[in-house]
Amino acid sequence: MKVLISGAGIAGPTLAYWLLRYGFDPTLLERAPALRTGGYVIDFWGAGFDVAERMGLVPDLRRLGYAVDEVRIVGRDGRKISGFPVSPLDRLTHHRYVSLPRGDLAAAIYGKIEGRVETVFGNGVSAIEEHDGGVRVSFERGESRDFDLVIGADGLHSGVRGLVFGPQERFEKYLGYKAAAFETSGYRPRDENAYVTYTRVGRQIARFSLRGDRTMFLFIFTDADADIAGAGIQAQKAVLRARFENDGWECREILAFLDKSPEIYFDRVSQIRMTEWSRGRAALVGDAAFCPSFLAGQGSALAMIAAYVLAGELARAEGDYQQAFSRYHDLLSSFMAGKQEAAIGFAGAFAPKSAFRLFLRDQIAKVLSLPFAARLVFGRGLLDAISLPEYPES
Repeated sequence: MKVLISGAGIAGPTLAYWLLRYGFDPTLLERAPALRTGGYVIDFWGAGFDVAERMGLVPDLRRLGYAVDEVRIVGRDGRKISGFPVSPLDRLTHHRYVSLPRGDLAAAIYGKIEGRVETVFGNGVSAIEEHDGGVRVSFERGESRDFDLVIGADGLHSGVRGLVFGPQERFEKYLGYKAAAFETSGYRPRDENAYVTYTRVGRQIARFSLRGDRTMFLFIFTDADADIAGAGIQAQKAVLRARFENDGWECREILAFLDKSPEIYFDRVSQIRMTEWSRGRAALVGDAAFCPSFLAGQGSALAMIAAYVLAGELARAEGDYQQAFSRYHDLLSSFMAGKQEAAIGFAGAFAPKSAFRLFLRDQIAKVLSLPFAARLVFGRGLLDAISLPEYPES
């Protein structure tokens, strides 16, 4: 079967890997002109780690990742006021926990299929027309082509979802936050293997030192207005400057580096809630189907889980895509819904919306060095209540 996968982030290449392994003929389509390498640092654990292990990716994760020592919460003068070590989280996951740039994870996954799967960069899907024998797909550039199936792995703002299921506003749940991230070189100070955060009511700024004298910065802030339409990079920088310029700590220095940065990630923090992930010969995977939100902490791992299960069910169904899509949804929908519910509460820990909630968060962080406290606060979220199915090789 010929399968078009729209999106070359995390879910798309993972799905292509497993489909190829099961004897399918996947084509990977990506609107960006090349593999996206920027982004932000993610924490990777849980059943997604198991998928990575089955793909032979764990050595890459260890090589590319960072053994973070602590989350350090600082005050206006830069002195530590709270925080916690990361070692209890590592122990809770049986040392299957790593922090790494999202772009590095995507590149490692893509490296498993590069040269083995047809990949088209700089193009997108403009129309999907199902017929008796398959799907006719029209593209933004070039001639139409026929496929047996179309999979949308194109993220929160999925174009495939829009074409097949309707406008995004029908499925998006805005959580009241916006987030931005960028990288720069030469920033000082550096705190190796420490995630350093500074929080005011309703907003947080954080930095993390990367290899090669680079530093990643993350901004999170509350915003009642979900609209980001038409916000170019200069407008986005202006929003961040207005929010953070007078907040003290290193904010003005960080914003000075932001001014010189040619790239920035900027988006609203939202979930995608759907009662079905497929329609006809089209299906969704990853954030396109069940985005838990940027602040959930596990989006990449969940995308890999879903891609693994979708490919496996397609292989098991031997061409009966309707059965495969149904099984895929039945196996994962409750699990993903639980992750979404947990993510709503977790989002508030980044930028608490009141002084009391901010104070409470800092007090909780102080006791997280105690093993029982880490298990109480993080235990359920770190231990995925799902067993990955075993699928036959073709």
